[in-house]
Amino acid sequence: MSTAIEQSVRVACLWEVRARKAGNVCPHREFADLTVNDFFCSADAIAPILAEATERPLGVTIRRAIEATRAVVTTNTNLGIVLLLAPLAAAPADESLVVGVSRILAATTRNDAAEVFAAIRIANPGGLGNVSSEDVHSEPTQTLRDVMTLARERDLIAAQYASGFALVLGEMLPTFRDRFRKCGVVEQAIVDLQLATLARWPDSLIARKLGLEIAEEVRRRACVVVENGGTATPAYREFDAWLRGDGHRRNPGTTADLIAATLFAALREGVVDASAAFDWAAHPFTQGTT
Repeated sequence: MSTAIEQSVRVACLWEVRARKAGNVCPHREFADLTVNDFFCSADAIAPILAEATERPLGVTIRRAIEATRAVVTTNTNLGIVLLLAPLAAAPADESLVVGVSRILAATTRNDAAEVFAAIRIANPGGLGNVSSEDVHSEPTQTLRDVMTLARERDLIAAQYASGFALVLGEMLPTFRDRFRKCGVVEQAIVDLQLATLARWPDSLIARKLGLEIAEEVRRRACVVVENGGTATPAYREFDAWLRGDGHRRNPGTTADLIAATLFAALREGVVDASAAFDWAAHPFTQGTT
C-alpha cells in the first residue's frame, strides 16, 4: 500500500467538499440527503483501496471502492470521484501522470468494463437513464476505455478516459496551479477553478438530470460572473443561490468530481502540499448569506 497515495486521496476529497464552491455541498450548506460528513466517511472508505490501485485491475479497484463507500453511506457520494481517481492512483510513482494514465487506460479490458458497470449499478447515480449501446444494465462487449469513448460527448468523466485526462491534467491542473500561486490559499484556488470550469464546460450531472439546455444556462451564467469580477462579487453570490434553488437540482456535481481529481493530481505532482493553508477568510460567503 502507498501511504502517499492514501493521504493524497483523502486530502483531495476533503479539500473538495470543504471548499465553499457554488451550488455544491460544503460546510453549513448541506443538502437534505447529502452532508459533509457523508463525504468525509466516503473519503476514509476509498483512500486505502485506491492506495492499492497498482496491485489489481482498474475495474476491480473501482468496484471495491464503491462497495466500501456503500458500506458507510446510503447515497451516491463519490462514483465520479472514484472513476477519476482510480486511474490517477494506479499510475506508478516513477511515471508522470500523463504517461502513466494513458498507458493504464490503453490497457483496460472488457472485464474492467464489467466491473465498472457493476460499480455504477451499486452507486445508482441520479439521472443515469438508458442508452442504446453498452448500457450499464447489460454486459459490456468492449474494453472500459472503448465504452467510455462511446459516452465522451455526453459525460465529462467518460471524456477523461477517452482523452487521457486531457481536461483534468491539461486544463484544470494548470488553472489550479496558476490560481494557487497567485493567492497561496487552497480554498480560493478551488473556488476560482470551479468557476473557470463551469464557464467553459456544461456540467454532465446537470445535463443528465435536467437536460443540456439547463447545463448550458449554468455555463452562460458562470461566464457572466467571470465577466463581472469573479468569485469575490455579489454576482457570484447570486449565482450560488440560483444553483442551490429548486431543491439543489442544479448542483454541478460532475465539476466537483473533476476538481477532486485535479486536487489529487496537484498533490501527486507537487503543485501543492497537504499542509498548505486552506481557508479563504475573504470568501464571499463570509460577507453575507445567499
